[in-house]
Parts: sequence; structure tokens; C-alpha cells
Amino acid sequence: MEYTTSLSASWLSHNLLFAAASMALMAIFARAFYNLFLSPLSAIPGPWYAAVSDFWITTHVLRLQQCKIIHQLFEKYGPVVRIGPNKVVFRDLTTMRNVYSVHKFDKSAYYKGLLTNDNDHAMTTLEHAAHSIRRKGYAPHYTLSNIAQFQPEMHEVTLELVNTIEALSRSGPLDCLAFFRHLMVDVVVSSSYGYRVGAVSKWAVDVEDPLSTAINDFPKRGIIRCILPTWIWNLVSRIPNNRWRQMCDSDKIMAEFVSGRVYEMRAQMNAGKISESDKVPMLQRLLRYRYSDDGQLMPDHDIISECMGHMIAASDTSSTSLSYFLWELSRRADIMKKLQAELDEAMPDAGVIPDLSVLHELPYLNAFFKEGLRLYTAAPSLLERVVPASTSKNGASDEIFDLMGYGVPAGTIVSTQAWSMHRDASIFSSPDTFVPERWLESTTKADTLARMNYHMIPFGTGSRVCGGQNLAQAMMKIVVASMVRNFDIVAPAETNERSMNIMDSFVIFPAAMECKLTFIPRQK
Repeated sequence: MEYTTSLSASWLSHNLLFAAASMALMAIFARAFYNLFLSPLSAIPGPWYAAVSDFWITTHVLRLQQCKIIHQLFEKYGPVVRIGPNKVVFRDLTTMRNVYSVHKFDKSAYYKGLLTNDNDHAMTTLEHAAHSIRRKGYAPHYTLSNIAQFQPEMHEVTLELVNTIEALSRSGPLDCLAFFRHLMVDVVVSSSYGYRVGAVSKWAVDVEDPLSTAINDFPKRGIIRCILPTWIWNLVSRIPNNRWRQMCDSDKIMAEFVSGRVYEMRAQMNAGKISESDKVPMLQRLLRYRYSDDGQLMPDHDIISECMGHMIAASDTSSTSLSYFLWELSRRADIMKKLQAELDEAMPDAGVIPDLSVLHELPYLNAFFKEGLRLYTAAPSLLERVVPASTSKNGASDEIFDLMGYGVPAGTIVSTQAWSMHRDASIFSSPDTFVPERWLESTTKADTLARMNYHMIPFGTGSRVCGGQNLAQAMMKIVVASMVRNFDIVAPAETNERSMNIMDSFVIFPAAMECKLTFIPRQK
């Protein structure tokens, strides 16, 4: 009797498991069938397996090749493609304006992977209205007139780098990614906190600057954290490997540094030790900033997160773009000679950097710079936004958003990427070729220049465009002018197409994780 009862229980257990497994499989197939044939997005072209699951696109994110694979989809399917059950990408100027500038859709949850100090900053604030409040606190710092006041600091650290490279030039190739990152850390810290961290000096004597390393590590940490479930991240971040833990702790390293600056500056302000001046560090502005909705001072945890976000956005991105700019020069002697001829005239003394107003008027420098941003903008990845429940200007309920003739329901994630906007062959002839001349008014028609400019989004677009772009552009022009005026640049055999192959984890970086170039001092 007991044996029969045991068999019956076993039979029942197995059948229940079988039934549960069958129901789970049926649910999976039903969801796949719905995504493929019944979803409002099913009419949008794209690979069928992308419509079934996010797994396919996630594999390309992990392979650090998302920008390239999506660009291939545009080439195959046209300007609008479905890349996931709930994700659509587009390459279209009118749609870009509607999504980012007219309707100002909120960001997707993807950006939460870039939280700093476990708290929001401007980039990770998803809602447009909340972001607007935050932006008002730092926006005055990045106006052209205010950036111009920090030129002495920019010039000083740039010339320090030039002199250091000249002293080290006989020792062999130098890694541009490393020294440009240290340079940008010095500039951002100086303009943000009125504080000298001496990152370039540390690099010169081969001493690691923990802040520079943390800034370099953070984007990689962000992409891993964004993809992994929280419980898995909590486990893997404890793996007992020193370098791995250093990357996982990059957030904490930056937070400790910024916290120190916050408390120091507040103490100085409270003691009346900071004199009134037109040149005001960003941190000082944030410590005095009141949220417009309730009038309260910006709390410390928001200030710390905001400052961390600005350090990351300015330092790692600019250093990457600058490295690719110089790599192009190392293999294009024709471009190098044109730039040097223009800069020799504008900078008769190689040790004196002209005012930004002079650099902004140099035609070939600016054409080179624009072409560099077209191909090597540091953040060319998807700018995800979420279609809201209402897109009507009059506030009426409108559950469907018209995206290039396709009805896209609320909750759908839509996006474009600078990588593909900048490589649209219908706008840019020979889109993969570095041609500064395409931006010269003397060689290109005005209407063609206008079309190209409309498609350029190296710092994002719309209401969420990069707030620090004026600082980034100013610094990059200063650096390019100084490096080209002082050096001939040559790439060693180890720096080639393979080593410089672009990988992307929201921001780009070379496959070799370095950009070694040889700098030969010019006659001054």
C-alpha cells in the first residue's frame, strides 16, 4: 500500500512538473508569436530574432559592437529598424527633431546604469522637467563667456603637457589616451573646484593618479552594471581581484574626492575666505543653487553626484576623441602639413597659445575638428527615449506616436545614434573617409554644409544636449593647436587599424585600450 502511494505521488509530481514546463514553453511561444505577428511594432522592418527577444542586441552590447551592428541594420533595412521586442531605432532628421526637441521624450531606464554615488545626476535624470531644474544649476558655468575666463588654466596645463612630451619624446612612443585623460582631469578639476590635482605631473613621473584611473574605469563599470541584474552585480563586484575591484569601486573613489572638495569649499565660503569674482568654479555655483520648485539649497548628495557626472563626461570622452584626432594626423601627412601651415602663422611663438577667439576663426583647424567629431565623437551610441502616453501638444490622450509612418505605442523605446547620423552616405560623400575639406566654405556649397551640420550630433541633440560641450570644444581646439604646432606625429607599427578598431560601451575606445604615438619636436 505504501509502495503504491509512493508511486502515485511520484507520478503526480512528475506530471505536475511536466505540466508546468509545458505551460512555461507555451507562454514563451505565445509571447514570441505576439512579438512577431501581433505587436504594434511587427510591421517595422528588422531581423525576426530581434523582435522575439532582447538577447540578440544584448550580445552585441557585450561584444562592444552595438553602434556598428545597428549601422549595418540601417544599411540593410532602411532608416527605421526594430532591434528588440520593445525597441526601435531610426536614422532620420525630422524624427530626431520630434523625439528630442519637439516632444522632448524622457530618457529610458538604461541611463540608470551610469548613476554616480548611487544617486542621480543630470545625465541619469530620466524626466525632462526634473533634468531642466538640475541643468539650471550648472548651465551658467558652461557659457562661452565663462569658459573663456578659464583659458589661463587651460593654457598652463596644456603647455605643461607639451613640455613633458618634449622631454619624453626620445624615450619612444607615448600613450595618448593616458596623457590626454590626465590633462582633462586637471582642466575639469581646476574649472570645477578651483583646485589643482596635478594629474599631468603624476603621469610625467609614472605615478598613478587614482582619480584619472577611476574616471577611465567608470564607463566600463556602468555598462556591466546596466546589463547585469542587481543581485549578480553585487556578487561579481566582490570578486577578489585587485584590478577588478578597483574598477568596481571607481564610483567610490570619485565620490571620496568630490566629497572632500565640497566640504573644503563650503568651509571656505562659511568663513568668508572666498572673494567675489567673475571667475566662479562650478562647485561654488552649485553650493549656492536653490531648486526652483521648492527653493531649497541643492543637497550635498546631489552636488557630489552632479560633479562626478561632469568629471566623467568631460575627461574620458575628450581624451578618446583627441587620441583619434592625432592618430588620423599620424597617417595623413597631407592634413598635418595644412594644419601646421595655418598654425605656424597663427602661433608664431609655439609656447604661446592664442586666445579662443583666434582659434575659432582658423578655417582648416575648425574643418579638421568638425571632421574629427563626425567620425570620432566619443559618445556615438543610442540615445534612448520612451514614448509617453500622451504626445499631443494640447494634452489630449494620444496612445500612438507616428514614427516615420509606423504607429509606435506608449512605452516603446525609440532612439537614434550619432554613429549612423554621421555616416549617412546620402549626406556625407565617402562617409568612412576622413576629409576635413568637406567642411570648408571655399570648397563646399552652402546648402550642402547646412545639411551636414543638421546631421551632426557629436554632443547629443535637443533639450538633453551635453551641457559641457563648450568646455570640451574649447579644450580640444587648444590641445590640437598646441600639439600640431609643436610636434610632427608618427604612428609606430603597433598602432594600426587593428589596435585602433573602435569598440563602444556607450563611449568609444580603441581595441588595444591605448593609442601609442611618437612625437618629434618641431623647430620653433
